[in-house]
Amino acid sequence: MALEHAPADRLAAEKATNTQKLASLTTLGSDMLDLQSAAKTLTADGLFNGRTATSDNSNSTWKLNAANNTATGSYTIDVTQLATAAKRTGAPDISGALAPSSDVSGLTLASLATAAPVTAGTFTVNGQQITVALTDSLQDVFAKIATATGGHGDVTASYDSGNDVVKLLSGSGSEIVLGASNDTSNFLSVMKLANNGSPSITSGGALGSASMSSPLASAHLRAPITNVDSSGNGSFTVNGVSIAYNINNDSLSAVLARIGASTAGVTASYDAASDRVVLANKTTGDTGMTVDESGGGGLLNALGLVAGSTAGSTFAHGKNAQYTVNGGPTLTSMSNTLDATSHGITGLSVTVNSQSTETINVTGNTDTMKTNIQNFIDAFNTVQSYIDTQTKVTTLNGTVSTSLLSDNHEIQGWSQSLRALAFGSVSGMAGTISSLDDMGIGFTSAEPQLSITDSAKLDDVLTNHADDVAKFFSDTTNGLVAKFNSYFVGTIGASSTSIANANVGGDLGTQETMLTNANTSIDTQIADIERRIAQDRSSMETAFQNMETAMSSLKSTQALLTSSYNTTSSTASIGSATSSSTSSSSSTSSSSSTGSTSTS
Repeated sequence: MALEHAPADRLAAEKATNTQKLASLTTLGSDMLDLQSAAKTLTADGLFNGRTATSDNSNSTWKLNAANNTATGSYTIDVTQLATAAKRTGAPDISGALAPSSDVSGLTLASLATAAPVTAGTFTVNGQQITVALTDSLQDVFAKIATATGGHGDVTASYDSGNDVVKLLSGSGSEIVLGASNDTSNFLSVMKLANNGSPSITSGGALGSASMSSPLASAHLRAPITNVDSSGNGSFTVNGVSIAYNINNDSLSAVLARIGASTAGVTASYDAASDRVVLANKTTGDTGMTVDESGGGGLLNALGLVAGSTAGSTFAHGKNAQYTVNGGPTLTSMSNTLDATSHGITGLSVTVNSQSTETINVTGNTDTMKTNIQNFIDAFNTVQSYIDTQTKVTTLNGTVSTSLLSDNHEIQGWSQSLRALAFGSVSGMAGTISSLDDMGIGFTSAEPQLSITDSAKLDDVLTNHADDVAKFFSDTTNGLVAKFNSYFVGTIGASSTSIANANVGGDLGTQETMLTNANTSIDTQIADIERRIAQDRSSMETAFQNMETAMSSLKSTQALLTSSYNTTSSTASIGSATSSSTSSSSSTSSSSSTGSTSTS
């Protein structure tokens, strides 16, 4: 059986070799696809005309951007004025007073309509610590101040409802000193009370603050909102855009957010410290802003944003940015992003945030260029090294050693063709670059490996002749990458548009198909041999079993014959002995009768 299986063993070894060759070709195909992909990146738009903008100020906070093909050079930008947004500031103190009268005995600290809630804890007046709880009324706090400072300036506190302020007065006429570093309550700051070096201190502004979350009807606004229909609906316009509201459903926060989300182009916010609303244009520059509501008594009036409202509103025009470039005339920009619309330098955009002078240097993005070129070189060398490893033939001490694909002269030819493509000149180039050698790129000694042989030369052409380099690689007819693509179509069947999902085809794919078909044929042959061997084995086993049966039968017959022979022999021996005895007796008898004597 072992001798009959020898042909199958030889076929299995041949299949194993084919499988190794297939794996080698698969790796080579992958490497060649990587090379084509690396070559394609050299044709990417913006690679060789990309620009980098940097400032001479290492701590610059300006935002710089230079688009492809921006003219290289240095641009000194001197900003003398930043662009600002137009702003309409509403009248201050739009909220109602904390209480309608000076009696604040029913007003607890927890219920105060102030800009910030009061926290429980301690605060200090004239060195005396006063402890307050949120359940204390404002009048209770005034009493605690008087009690604590009795004999220590005799400070009294009161509430002025007309001006919505708290007043402190020293009965002794001495300076009132507020606060200590270990205070735990913010009562003094919420009441806007601060030291002034005198025996009398008054809140720095009205204390009441609007509620941002309550419906407008109960938002604690000083002026009532009356210009609404029976359901509480009203409206106003900002920059001609209508903003609707309902005093029973909408909060001040909701209306301000509605303004910001509209197409009016403004933001709206509430300044709790000054108790006022502020509208600001979303864009900078000297542009106007209009607000209007028909009739009086509407929300804009209550917010102090229209003429005739309490103290009225103020409007501050926005400013345009003003700057110079390289000492030229003063330029203006409605935005702090200075671009070609104002300075005329196509592709250069500088967003400034300070009045200062910086020099912007626009250069080619040589680092990215060199990275892509080096990736191409590395991919090329990977293919060359792999082909060399898989096809080399070496001789050592008269012994010749081959590699897996040493007999594949077609693949060896691919290596030579790739070297010829990389080393040869590209015709039809009108610029200064017609070969890799013109860029400082060549082969390393006798090895088929590309490398940057002259870094200074490469830096020079990328800096000063980037357009020529781009044409050398990207020209769709004569460019180096176009020639590589044409070659790859034949060798691996991958075009420049199918790299991402390429399945290796071409000559390499044909070789893979031949090896795959050969292995399929080998599998069929091995199966035939195995089947024939199995049949022979079965036949021989049957014959052996038949022989064993025959041998067993013969042994039984032999035993029977042997037994029969032994029995017959014994019987014959007994009969012979009896005859001899009878004969002897007869002789003796005869002798006796004749009287003869015989001695034996």
